[in-house]
Amino acid sequence: MDVAAEGKAIAKVNDLVIFVPYVVPGDVVDLQIKRKKNKYAEAEAVKFHELSPHRAVPFCQHYGVCGGCKWQVLPYSEQIRYKQKQVEDNLRRIGKIELPEISPILGSAKTEFYRNKLEFTFSNKRWLTNEEVRQDIKYDQMNAVGFHIPGAFDKVLAIEKCWLQDDISNRIRNAIRDYAYEHDYSFINLRTQEGMLRNMIVRTSSTGELMVIVICKITDNHEMELFKQLLQFVADSFPEITSLLYIINNKCNDTINDLDVHVFKGKDHIFEEMEGLRFKVGPKSFYQTNSEQAYNLYKVARDFAGLTGNELVYDLYTGTGTIANFVSRQARQVIGIEYVPEAIEDAKVNAEINHIRNALFYAGDMKDMLTQDFIHQHGRPDVIITDPPRAGMHQDVIDVILFAEPKRIVYVSCNPATQARDLQLLDEKYKVKAVQPVDMFPHTHHVENVVLLELR
Repeated sequence: MDVAAEGKAIAKVNDLVIFVPYVVPGDVVDLQIKRKKNKYAEAEAVKFHELSPHRAVPFCQHYGVCGGCKWQVLPYSEQIRYKQKQVEDNLRRIGKIELPEISPILGSAKTEFYRNKLEFTFSNKRWLTNEEVRQDIKYDQMNAVGFHIPGAFDKVLAIEKCWLQDDISNRIRNAIRDYAYEHDYSFINLRTQEGMLRNMIVRTSSTGELMVIVICKITDNHEMELFKQLLQFVADSFPEITSLLYIINNKCNDTINDLDVHVFKGKDHIFEEMEGLRFKVGPKSFYQTNSEQAYNLYKVARDFAGLTGNELVYDLYTGTGTIANFVSRQARQVIGIEYVPEAIEDAKVNAEINHIRNALFYAGDMKDMLTQDFIHQHGRPDVIITDPPRAGMHQDVIDVILFAEPKRIVYVSCNPATQARDLQLLDEKYKVKAVQPVDMFPHTHHVENVVLLELR
């Protein structure tokens, strides 16, 4: 057996590859095929005959149901071993390029309570586990707040304790739930779009600040009054909240990017801090969700960039400019480009907060912004740092990078498969000099990878 990139174990029967969730290499199990294609099948384990010695006891009561943290059954040392293998397999099998020795993965010091952001959903349709159905358990209260069940958009698993974020997150969520039960607040029906309570986002930060955003559907003044009573209860119960915000969402979807955010108490933002730099994080801002590992990731990227203070650096897919601002002290100038205009506004604010005068930021689709004309106008970069989305870089972007011929490229990726594809396209002019995997998300199959390329 082996482990696939999606975190499922792999079994082979003759030439058929079978993907199985929630088992680990070494388990001896009976499988039931759920879906079959020509060359592969998906199955679930229906009976365990023997447990692998490479197995851990899941520590979360919701393991195997909520859909997250699928690798709790693997000891952390095994998790990072498979992530290392995932990076190496992708780069060698897909990239088919000459590689140096790949550095050992940087594991996360924290494997519990490491996230700085979680989003919870309210629903009037509580998901019942198979065990609850078998025992014919009847609940007086079918409203729930927790996580969406995979494959069932309107069902929510009631979460008692999540191990991903500081326990204050659990206490706030459960207090809001209990208050709503006691005062008979309605939870949203995601099919009919009826009900008041919709979502809740909790953001913590390394500076000790705490943001809570409560999202509701409000149809009249009476509901608004009830909602404000709930917010007052939260404010009174948790004085450590530095930013208590609310959003009225009367649409049929949960996206909040197009909605106004209102301050009920405190500020409309919190701060993250890194080497004395402060990064403003608003309710809609993107920030790496594992703050400590984000710092390690950015340090690797900065080291790979090899800056001396004289370089022009392009930071592609800059987001809120975290990497750009982080490396700016060691560069002559940094230019950040990002698709989302609001993120670029955050990047400019962060530069201003930190008195950074040598960073410029531009908003626009990368393939439209990064052109030969852009290079002629702003100068040929000495270093390009790129951190694209999971789909990797567009061919047009790669063509302009090849045209620009920076001395070094630092490629940060959350998807080693598309990264390997892009490295192959860059191989004509660039040689891979260093590879450093970084584990951002313990108990999941996701891995970040940083690659240094130098002009041949």
